[in-house]
Amino acid sequence: RALRGVVSASQAAALQTPPPALAEQLEATWRWLRASDGDGAARRIVALGDAGYPAALLETADPPLMLYLLGAPGLELAGMERSIAMVGSRNPTPQGAVNARGFARAFAELGITVVSGLALGIDAAAHQGALDALTTPAPGSGTAAPRLATVAVVGTGLDRVYPARHRELAHRIAAHGLIVSEFALGTPPLNPNFPKRNRIIAGLTRGTLVVEAALASGSLITARLAVEQGKEVFAIPGSIHSPQSRGCHALIRQGAKLVETAEDVLEELALPDAPDSIANNEITARVSGDFDAENPLLDALGHDPASLDALGARTGWSTAALQAKLLELELGGHAARLPGGLFQRISRA
Repeated sequence: RALRGVVSASQAAALQTPPPALAEQLEATWRWLRASDGDGAARRIVALGDAGYPAALLETADPPLMLYLLGAPGLELAGMERSIAMVGSRNPTPQGAVNARGFARAFAELGITVVSGLALGIDAAAHQGALDALTTPAPGSGTAAPRLATVAVVGTGLDRVYPARHRELAHRIAAHGLIVSEFALGTPPLNPNFPKRNRIIAGLTRGTLVVEAALASGSLITARLAVEQGKEVFAIPGSIHSPQSRGCHALIRQGAKLVETAEDVLEELALPDAPDSIANNEITARVSGDFDAENPLLDALGHDPASLDALGARTGWSTAALQAKLLELELGGHAARLPGGLFQRISRA
């Protein structure tokens, strides 16, 4: 009777009809909760209204009714005051992946939880960077490892890993962080579920950092959701010649804060208990002092992707000499080979 007062009779009847295969789903869920992967990860379910339900999601327009959690025992989503979402392209440039991993490590070393979506590319690099901070903290950082390094919000049931190549990464996250889903066990990787999970990524965090994104990237959905929720949006600029930078440049034109260092993000978020200075953890998108300033090929490469023909014109070297020198730079981690016969200099902090 109460339902029919606010919805139609057919809608009220539908809401009162148990979903198909409910008994089987309940049994599968109980088996999952009692199971163990042998890695010590805890399995639990948090429902809307539970004490452990993340308060930040209660402020969103469409909070999930139930969250499945897989992760380290004792870690919860209830306290996410110090957190940042990191999203970006599934096909990043080498520099974009380096930036994502470096920024995430800097955040995690400061006790800031990095939240992403376990997708290929920038998401994976962000999770890996946060995990790096647990095992190899930056020299001289003087900061204890964070209690909750990273959170992966996924678009499938927690009884499967998508993409499958991230199975090892998912196990590492479950050991030191949390994997979260609103989807029932057995849910396959359906396209509509990934934009839907983005509202949770944006909702859990204080702000969203877009590392690298094309104009059609799903990362821009997360950024839009963050704006709708009243959260800060940050973007790392890139080459004007790179399609993977155009989404970030569009966000900056629309008012997102241009970011060069982790400190740029912290200054804007004003996180609780933030350090006065994080000079030792700055990650910059510009070239740091790691490179040999006297290397003429690095100078010729600049900071945009370049072809062999362009490098030959800049240096006057033969193709064979260029290929040999470029191989040295690749092996040293100073340059990367891109599709289309292009090469790009890689900046590292």
